[in-house]
Amino acid sequence: MRLFSYCALVLTLLFTAFSASADNVWVIEIRGGIGPATSDYVAREIDDAREAQASFIVLKMDTPGGLDTSMRDIIRAVTTSSIPVATWVGPSGARAASAGTYILLASHVAAMAPGTNLGAATPVNLTAPSGKDDDSSSNPFAPKEEKKESNEEESAATEKETKPEDDRVKAKTAMEKKVINDATAYIQGLAKLHGRNEEWAAKAVTEAASLDAESALKENVIDFIAADLDSLMTQSNGRTITINGLEQQIELDNIAFVEREQDWRFKLLSVITNPNVAYILMLIGIYGLLLEFYNPGVGLPGVLGGICLLLAMYSLQMLPVSYAGLGLLLLGIALMIAEAFSPSFGILGLGGIVSFVLGSIMLMDTETPGYQIAIPLIVGLTVVSALFTFVILALLLKARRKPVTTGVEVLLGQSAKVVSGFPGDGRVLVDGEIWQAKCDQPLAKGQSVVVRRVSGLYLVVEDGYSDPSTNKE
Repeated sequence: MRLFSYCALVLTLLFTAFSASADNVWVIEIRGGIGPATSDYVAREIDDAREAQASFIVLKMDTPGGLDTSMRDIIRAVTTSSIPVATWVGPSGARAASAGTYILLASHVAAMAPGTNLGAATPVNLTAPSGKDDDSSSNPFAPKEEKKESNEEESAATEKETKPEDDRVKAKTAMEKKVINDATAYIQGLAKLHGRNEEWAAKAVTEAASLDAESALKENVIDFIAADLDSLMTQSNGRTITINGLEQQIELDNIAFVEREQDWRFKLLSVITNPNVAYILMLIGIYGLLLEFYNPGVGLPGVLGGICLLLAMYSLQMLPVSYAGLGLLLLGIALMIAEAFSPSFGILGLGGIVSFVLGSIMLMDTETPGYQIAIPLIVGLTVVSALFTFVILALLLKARRKPVTTGVEVLLGQSAKVVSGFPGDGRVLVDGEIWQAKCDQPLAKGQSVVVRRVSGLYLVVEDGYSDPSTNKE
């Protein structure tokens, strides 16, 4: 037993010594669309790696792209990191499209696995101009030159009609050029940071160019090809990189990979920052508060609605929301509620449904894949919202207008029969119940009386044939 204890102690000391001298390499996975949850997770992990004194960080990437703001947050965390950051597009079959290309070029070490690709970094919210081509020669149905004879007034009128459309096309084209130029300058600056191919980086934006791993290495877009993490670390070791303007050599011994797991905050943000989930939460919040307002005292709709609405507001402030779309959506709900209050032969209700649908479609101010509200969801919730407005709210309003059927107020004005007593205190029969009553008039048993008011546990009654105006309550 003593020998076994000594061996265990020696092994523990050796393991502790090895752990103390090992260079921890944090592996952070970026998979799927890049959104607020991803940028928050990666930025926090890089900060935690610095505090834990990690020696190296690997971003294991497979992404189709994502939101511009989230991408820039990740790049800011990478370029300001005091720890070397390598982005590895892997394993085979992975890609670093759109936003992933920017992050790859911004990293201190850029590597790809065989069978992967990158590129297509053009901002996806750009669309081709909708204007018509001025060159009519390409149109086989264009009128011949000799048939273009028209008076000067008609030509002037035609020019006036087409000028506003031409101005809109020019304005749209100018805006697209600004966005393209900004993205081109940004990606070229990232490529320049670590001596990578700036010309191809510009083509990735202006021409949506893409490359596979082998071509990317040949074009000096990446540093090397690595089939796995071990190969990545072997080829990274000894390289000279630039961190915050200073050259530094990567020196790693006794490498220990630390696979970082996505925490509860990332999982929660991933769910609530999904545009479809945020959209549903917002509607549940609005309708929950409306139900509580029309039927106070229940509590559950108000509490649930308040929580859902706050979560929706938190989600929407991190997403690219169109305020015009949000305004149309809220206007649609208001119009449908107005239809329930004051029926207008469907005019307000129909306008509310149209406004609701348009607002839902326009709510997300981006065309990035994965950040659009699903059309089937919009159709389904539109139908539910219309039913909620026209049926449930109408029933609630109808119920509120019904006369009171319970409580003390029901007894006022009711007819009763004298059981005993009077004048003074006595008893009367009201709706099959015997109540204590008071009356200054002499009343006979079985005589009909009227309940004038309620005083504590007593009913104040008077002769049913007396003039109510003489009652001196």
